[in-house]
Amino acid sequence: MRLRNKPWVPALMAAHPEAVVSAQSGLAGHWRQRFADPSLPLQLEIGSGKGQFIIGMAQQNPRLNFIAMEIQASALGMILQKQVELQLPNLQLFLGDGAAVTDYFAPAEIADLYLNFSDPWPKTKHAKRRLTYPSFLAQYQQILLPAGQLRFKTDNRGLFEYSLQSLNASGWLFDFVSLDLHQSERVDTNIETEYEQKFAARGQVIYALDAHKMTAAQAASRSAAGEQK
Repeated sequence: MRLRNKPWVPALMAAHPEAVVSAQSGLAGHWRQRFADPSLPLQLEIGSGKGQFIIGMAQQNPRLNFIAMEIQASALGMILQKQVELQLPNLQLFLGDGAAVTDYFAPAEIADLYLNFSDPWPKTKHAKRRLTYPSFLAQYQQILLPAGQLRFKTDNRGLFEYSLQSLNASGWLFDFVSLDLHQSERVDTNIETEYEQKFAARGQVIYALDAHKMTAAQAASRSAAGEQK
């Protein structure tokens, strides 16, 4: 959902260069330098909205560094307002387009990547815009560590089923799949997004998955097993 323009955002961002990174920064391969402790693994959320999830994650996981990536300056400004107050040392904000992550991050720079309640683009002709389309998955594979995970949540069953199929066809392995996250073993540690709270309050089911890219050895083993059938 596109937010209304907030005229105060540019000035706030300009006043806090220590917290906000622009797409022109050229930080690929050097993101760790933005954090108080550069040794901690990098976590990236694409499409952070108003920031409830990423802020909660940064607060709950002080031994991880988090990057909130958002294409809308108005949304990022709202996260920045909270970060100015909280001063979390393990959170950085990035104004950029999630369709071009390989332009902004170096190979194997990210430990885990989060996609929360992405636009489902329900029409078949718009499938290429879904953030779990194969071309996007190929980019994620490049910037993730070899064992790095993609963590995905949605209320849209069609998008969830599409994502399962897309990931499977693209050679990803599932570490966790839930058709009702709020009734799963993760309910106590799950940090909700703004959308998640709204949908759950309406009684809608929340779908979730974690997946990692299959290694060359695993791909060879799967291929061999298929040939033996």
